[in-house]
Amino acid sequence: MSIFAKEIVDEEWGNYFELTGLGYGALVALMCAALLGACFFAGRKEGNGKKFSTRQLVFSAMAMALAVVTSMIKVVDMPMGGSVTLFSMLFVCLTGYWYGLRGGLMTAAAYGILQLMIDPYIISIPQMLTDYVFAFGALGLSGIFSGSKNGLVKGYAVGVLGRYFFSFLSGMIFFGSYASAYHMAAPVYSLVYNGSYLGPEALVTIILVAVPPVGKGLAKVREMAVGR
Repeated sequence: MSIFAKEIVDEEWGNYFELTGLGYGALVALMCAALLGACFFAGRKEGNGKKFSTRQLVFSAMAMALAVVTSMIKVVDMPMGGSVTLFSMLFVCLTGYWYGLRGGLMTAAAYGILQLMIDPYIISIPQMLTDYVFAFGALGLSGIFSGSKNGLVKGYAVGVLGRYFFSFLSGMIFFGSYASAYHMAAPVYSLVYNGSYLGPEALVTIILVAVPPVGKGLAKVREMAVGR
């Protein structure tokens, strides 16, 4: 027992801990520090003081616009948030593939804020930050593999896993009370629920990107985006 968590007694699943107000605050602070730290170190690695070019701003804005439009085309819409969309995560991950980790993280976080404005589902400030800023922002981790072979496929997979991680945290911490209705523990419920919509979209997208003509087309777009 601490000021950051309190013990909850559950006769069916056993005792577990729930974050207190200070615990939520500490969680948000740690996530903010992680995001800022990632942007800082990415900036140092890619060249401190390097400003975003007009070309980068234009292509990033175009990618965000395409992501927003395709996110509204929902193949499957989940009841507690989340959906299988028409490749919307791919367009966000493209910015990291084009411009590296810093550019990817900043564009993805901005996209998360945009999603918050368009389609909000809010029960608390920590949940809002976790589901929108951090979960969508994690798609920018695609920039880790910006300069590597098959960088788009690897970067997309890492970006989706990053989003899955934060969505899992949100589901377990903020929506765990729904787990008992499905006779599951909160962590299992969150893993299954979030995997049920992120997994199918990710799998279909990776298969699509692996098709040679599509891969070549995206490589040409990258050349235009980076000015080569």
